[in-house]
Amino acid sequence: MSASTLHVDPSNAEQARAWDGVQGAYWAAHAEDFDRAVHAYQRPFLDAARLQRGERVLDIGCGNGLTSRAAARLTVGGPVLGIDLSTAMLRAARQETEREGLDSVRYEQGDAQTYPFPTGAFDVAVSRNGCVFFADPVTAFRNIARALRRGGRLALLVWQDAERNEWFTSFLGAVAVGRDLPMPPPGAPGPFSMADPDVVGDVLVAAGFDSPHFDGRTLPMNFGRDIEHAGHFVSGMLEWALEGLDAQDRERALRSLRADLDCHLTPEGVRYESAAWIVTATKP
Repeated sequence: MSASTLHVDPSNAEQARAWDGVQGAYWAAHAEDFDRAVHAYQRPFLDAARLQRGERVLDIGCGNGLTSRAAARLTVGGPVLGIDLSTAMLRAARQETEREGLDSVRYEQGDAQTYPFPTGAFDVAVSRNGCVFFADPVTAFRNIARALRRGGRLALLVWQDAERNEWFTSFLGAVAVGRDLPMPPPGAPGPFSMADPDVVGDVLVAAGFDSPHFDGRTLPMNFGRDIEHAGHFVSGMLEWALEGLDAQDRERALRSLRADLDCHLTPEGVRYESAAWIVTATKP
């Protein structure tokens, strides 16, 4: 299924083109790198989900499937559905899931804002940075709430403000080379769209959830074992910020990025500070 045939809400068409295109293909090709980057958050995020044996789990924006596979192990074979826009990442998720022999996990391509989930079919919905790209968050979370049984739980991992995430501000500063690269506008679909607890709390309540709780965490992100590894990974991730540069400025930007990565090299790898919310709520 291509981005042209994938059924999405019209407001999410741009996200579908990106995630079922070049952006999703890059994430699929670098699955281990992306999973390593946020590894420090995985355990506290899963702990907050409180997954129990036999529970039915919905993984929104499942990407390459790491959280879906973890959910299958924690529920000891409880059924898990992972949904994502990206053909490439879903292919990678299916391959790794089959390799690990986790036959309780299945994946579907779709837009969680409109996908026809069976009503009340899940005990828990989880999303690791997968819910920040909705054009209409209330509609999307209302659809997710409908998929949960009464008393069902929601657990999300989302970034706090961009200014609190050194990895983002440092990377952009390094490749700016005299340009004014703007921060993402507040509330627009993107990595930091769910940074404001007041706004997100209102969205979740309007969508039918109860008692949203925000647990702030500041943990390091690891972008590679050495400068060469990190440089290759991060420069590809920042290709959007390098577009439009001539060859000379592009080389300047990449040298600046390498110098920044070098300043963050530790015995454990290339590490940057980050800040995220672990958000939990229930469906009454």
